[in-house]
Amino acid sequence: MCMDCNKESDCKLVHDPVANAKECVPVEGPVIVGAGPSGLAVAACLKAKGIPSLLLERSTCVASLWQLKTYDRLRLHLPKQFCELPLMPFPAGLPTYPTKPQFVEYLEAYAENFDIRPLFNMLVVSAEYDAGFWRVIAEGPNKGERFEYICRWLVAATGENAEAVVPEINGMEEFKGPVMHTSLYRSGEAYSEKKVLVVGCGNSGMEVCLDLCNHNARPSIVVRDTVHVLPRDMLGGSTFRLSMWLLKWLPVRTVDRLLLLVARLTLGDTKQLGLVRPNLGPLEHKSLSGKTPVLDVGTLAKIKSGDVKVFPAIQRFTKHGAAFVDGRSEDFDAVLLATGYESNVPSWLKEREIFSEKDGLQRRPFPGGWKGKNGLYAVGFSKLGLLGVSMDATRIANDIEKFWKANDSMLFNLTHLKVRI
Repeated sequence: MCMDCNKESDCKLVHDPVANAKECVPVEGPVIVGAGPSGLAVAACLKAKGIPSLLLERSTCVASLWQLKTYDRLRLHLPKQFCELPLMPFPAGLPTYPTKPQFVEYLEAYAENFDIRPLFNMLVVSAEYDAGFWRVIAEGPNKGERFEYICRWLVAATGENAEAVVPEINGMEEFKGPVMHTSLYRSGEAYSEKKVLVVGCGNSGMEVCLDLCNHNARPSIVVRDTVHVLPRDMLGGSTFRLSMWLLKWLPVRTVDRLLLLVARLTLGDTKQLGLVRPNLGPLEHKSLSGKTPVLDVGTLAKIKSGDVKVFPAIQRFTKHGAAFVDGRSEDFDAVLLATGYESNVPSWLKEREIFSEKDGLQRRPFPGGWKGKNGLYAVGFSKLGLLGVSMDATRIANDIEKFWKANDSMLFNLTHLKVRI
């Protein structure tokens, strides 16, 4: 029932942008929140089965994390065959590790191929199950615009990397130079000849250091915790591909030992460089902690040559630099926070069965966390990257199809629901 006219007949099923403010909109198929690779994959799998969906995206484009919040030199960290979305392979001729522009072009072509048309500039602020349906409230691009979507199924596809994590570090407000999260970093060109402290030693932190070196900057990296560094390629192929093949025949701990043996032979003892490995092997550590091993693309050589300095945890920032827990101090011109991202699901989804309130991630490990109760699904939270996205998207579409066929059509009457915008 539309708030403005109070007539059920004015509530239309939506496949195109909504024109009127403060409108209650019944949706025939699922509502998908997030138009990144996860949301696109689910929408495409549903479309292939003849099931419509409504895709809500807070930004202005598909794959906004890739398009708006990543550095220029970024490539896929895994071989392309592990990063394809369902039903559409990468075009022929792309390198094993496609570049950022190549991957974005693929995602845009994917949306066009399946005629996926998200509603952009739609910020979902609340989603709650009520009286047999999901109520999804979104704020539109114009001031005061609010829409309530009513649906039988809801797919959370905002992913693990929705919001930049900016830690509070003692004395940070005293530092006189610029402090910026790597979500705003594009290139090392602006940092030529400058001393830059990169806080965080994951794949992003390591690659940003390499990029800074390539632009004649003088980077240092903070390595607070233990970290596994593996060569991106070993024994003539992708480390990831080799790991997946070995896991078919051997237990995880045996595969870990083999990976570490080859890493030691090719990279040397990383402990001597200030990069102490965890007690658990890389795959076991990933499964238990969610922390992905660093796949080295050249940064380790820069650390060995002294072009990148390694520091332990920061004790406190100073006006012109930082003091570290090992007693060293150093001046820096700028600070880049490669401190990662986090889920934003707890801020809008009123449900705690699938997702943890603490970190907004799935409570159950892969492959058990994709489905909840009352038509709620999750994609992009498996900690397996794009490989997990494809598997979960296929499962979700197959599950919804069972109900869709059983009911023939999910048109429903909203006269008994109270609109609460």
